[in-house]
Amino acid sequence: MRSVWRTVDLGLARDVALVCVAAAVIGLSYGAIAIGSGFELWLPVVMSVVVFAGASQFLFVGIVAAGGHPLAAMLAGLMVNARHVAFGLAVSDLLGRGRHRRILGSHLMTDESVAFALGQEDPERKRSAYWACGIGIFVSWNAGVLLGSAAGAAIEDTGTFGLDAAFPAVLLALVLPSLREHTTRRAALIGGAVALAATPFLPAGVPVLMALLGLLVFAGDRGAA
Repeated sequence: MRSVWRTVDLGLARDVALVCVAAAVIGLSYGAIAIGSGFELWLPVVMSVVVFAGASQFLFVGIVAAGGHPLAAMLAGLMVNARHVAFGLAVSDLLGRGRHRRILGSHLMTDESVAFALGQEDPERKRSAYWACGIGIFVSWNAGVLLGSAAGAAIEDTGTFGLDAAFPAVLLALVLPSLREHTTRRAALIGGAVALAATPFLPAGVPVLMALLGLLVFAGDRGAA
């Protein structure tokens, strides 16, 4: 593991540090929102260590806080994280050998760590970028969540500071890059329309799952191509 830090140059370290700062800020918002939504302090903290998937954690808290069933929230989170299957195939060679190392490497997998790794040309730099970013985000995210949870216990209304907007803002930021493709935009619009139409009639959390029907359009277009 020491070789990871020896091959991290100044430019890469700076970029990783900026991402870690952003992760800490978003983690702070998540912790405050979770506590402000009525969850006990331990839940966002433990979830951040065990699950370590920001979008899924935001989604879980948002659905349950809105009255949805925890099972529906869990399934929605699994769907959001399904992209990690492809990520795992792309970076499997960077995790190294040994069961414990591969398990740890898989747990530290994020969009950012994969992007940093695949952006390098040299195999050793790919590995260093992956581990440096993964470890850095894990530490900063959990630190932010812990501080945010503590702050949330002292804030009566998270909306006063605009923290309630972090949940939709984070999800929007995640999907925006994918909306450049016409097929993806169509699938997203159809899924959103289905969710909006179902919201008045179905329990919270279920419309989110029904939005996945938009993927049928995506699959149909891919098949036709």
